[in-house]
Amino acid sequence: MPAIQLLIPDDYQHIGPQLAELQQDPAYACRSLGDLSRAPDAGEALAQAEALLLIRERTVVDEALLARMPRLRLVSQTGKLARNIDVEACSRAGVAVVEGSGSPYAPAELAWLLIMAARRRLSENIDSLRQGQWQGPVGQSVRGQTLGILGLGKIGKLVAGYGQAFGMRILVWGSERAREEAQALGYQAAASREAFFAEADVISLHQRLVAATSGNITLDDLMRMKTDALLVNISRAELIAQGALETALDAGRPGFAALDVFEQEPVYDTAHPLLRRPNVLCTPHLGYAEAASYRQYLEIAYRNAVRFFQGDTSHVLNPEALI
Repeated sequence: MPAIQLLIPDDYQHIGPQLAELQQDPAYACRSLGDLSRAPDAGEALAQAEALLLIRERTVVDEALLARMPRLRLVSQTGKLARNIDVEACSRAGVAVVEGSGSPYAPAELAWLLIMAARRRLSENIDSLRQGQWQGPVGQSVRGQTLGILGLGKIGKLVAGYGQAFGMRILVWGSERAREEAQALGYQAAASREAFFAEADVISLHQRLVAATSGNITLDDLMRMKTDALLVNISRAELIAQGALETALDAGRPGFAALDVFEQEPVYDTAHPLLRRPNVLCTPHLGYAEAASYRQYLEIAYRNAVRFFQGDTSHVLNPEALI
């Protein structure tokens, strides 16, 4: 029998071919493609694929993509089901959807890295050194400052712990559950949303993007931040109302931002307005993109696909697709 064709789309760092588990069974041929919008052989690969192994939310699976994939039987999501998959469209097309699991450690570490790098003006000082200057802008130590955590989930808790270890005061805002849990952990719950944005020296966003949180961080929120405060977002750009961050930065509140996420990804335009701001540190959505996380995500997605093609459909989220 010919091998079942598995495809990893939008594998920007070509991690799929580096994972031995994805290549060990000749009954399954696993192929990676870079950016689907740029890969010259994307059409042929999509037409042949019987399963997609997705890397988080990079690839939008909608009616348009499904129309290009006549042989597709399965979408295996890395991590939990997310907004990038139109489950109803998959069901109509007879395509099953399964999900996996992930780890909060790599995103939390990146959030802390961005906090430290932005606070100490690391990128600017490195650039100064490369340009023949000895020392550039003066940064700040985080010790004694207030770290605001918006959303106290798995990642938010880790970042709060890192901040506490560095001598920061931890201030939390979010749901009633989050505020109660913050106090149980020895952190402080902000007296109000207004006080949260006004008091924090650093705010790190850790909310999930759902209908209730989309655009929930407003210009008014940002304009309450200190002129030397730092806003860090490794979660989703759409948590912030469209255009609010740029307007707030222009007004000097907050004074700095560190961003790992953008409204439209990937970003190839070197003239992107956020990339050109001297008070914004940008990274290309690296939160989960590290070796151990990739391995965990993709190996689980692969095993879920093998399980499906071997006849076990108990993990399918849309069983109506199997009828």
